Amino acid sequence: MYSSNLKGVILAMVSSAFIGSSFIIKKKGLRKAGVNGPRASSGGYGYLLEPLWWIGMVTMIVGEIANFVAYIYAPAVLVTPLGALSIIVSAVLAHFMLKEKLQKMGMVGCLLCIVGSTVIVLHAPEEQSIDSVEEIWELATQPAFLLYTASAVATALVLILYCAPRYGQTNIMVYIGICSIIGSLTVMSIKAIGIAIELTLEGQNQAKYYQTWIFAMVAITCIITQLNYLNKALDTFNTAHVSPIYYALFTSFTMLASAIMFKDYSGQSASSIVSELCGFITVLSGTAVLHSTRDPDPPLLTDLYTPLSPKVSWYIQGNGELWKQKDEDGSSPSFITILRQDYFK
Repeated sequence: MYSSNLKGVILAMVSSAFIGSSFIIKKKGLRKAGVNGPRASSGGYGYLLEPLWWIGMVTMIVGEIANFVAYIYAPAVLVTPLGALSIIVSAVLAHFMLKEKLQKMGMVGCLLCIVGSTVIVLHAPEEQSIDSVEEIWELATQPAFLLYTASAVATALVLILYCAPRYGQTNIMVYIGICSIIGSLTVMSIKAIGIAIELTLEGQNQAKYYQTWIFAMVAITCIITQLNYLNKALDTFNTAHVSPIYYALFTSFTMLASAIMFKDYSGQSASSIVSELCGFITVLSGTAVLHSTRDPDPPLLTDLYTPLSPKVSWYIQGNGELWKQKDEDGSSPSFITILRQDYFK
């Protein structure tokens, strides 16, 4: 038992390292693809031809597989908190490899997200035992979860069709909101598929049930949607902030979906519920801190003559005298020097 938990911990830590690294590798691939064609945030799909992006995808898949296997060897209350390590890995690598500076308050925000998520998981209820895919289907078709699914799909459609074209480039919550909401449905489907695989390996073939294939189709659709808008978020905003906010929202919506579908909170004590609420508030606080300290990414060069350094700008006065102005804060000068045509006569 002790050795089994140790294997789960090691796999969860490996998973976090791979997933955190994948954010950085994928963003470097997105940047390279954006140089030669439309960016992902503008609807371009040139990153699909970029090998570096696919390396990041493979890295993420390896991390997700390791995370999936970790749940076989260790309980969720032990594996899930370790997923927060991917935030630290991503933030640190972004600071050194992408030059995306993580402010001190951003570090505090990361810490709040990790602490809050840990508190939620440590007080989470135990998972109920499920014996067949048909049993999961009954849980998925209960009125409460159908209402959640309909609300999630409707909200995602509003974000995709209305908010994304108008606010996607300026509001970090739009793309990440889509990923998180759809992600909660992805996890429910993946969990059903995982149980089906486990039962099949034990000798109870679940492939004969049509519900298994419905869960598979839902999972594939949700995963494709998630990846699309996660790419847009990474291509538009600072990676050090995308990762923690995505983690916080994704965790929150997933816990909500799980609580509705599996009735996780049934029979829980008042102290456990209060502790989970405190953890949830802590996560929201961390998200707010990170969002408030977000630095805008530098704009891409629009032509070959854009100056590489904003620190020194040269100007020609009307009398022909050449002089330079140092702009210590990197901001543009507040005036424009107009050259007289008679200067060139």
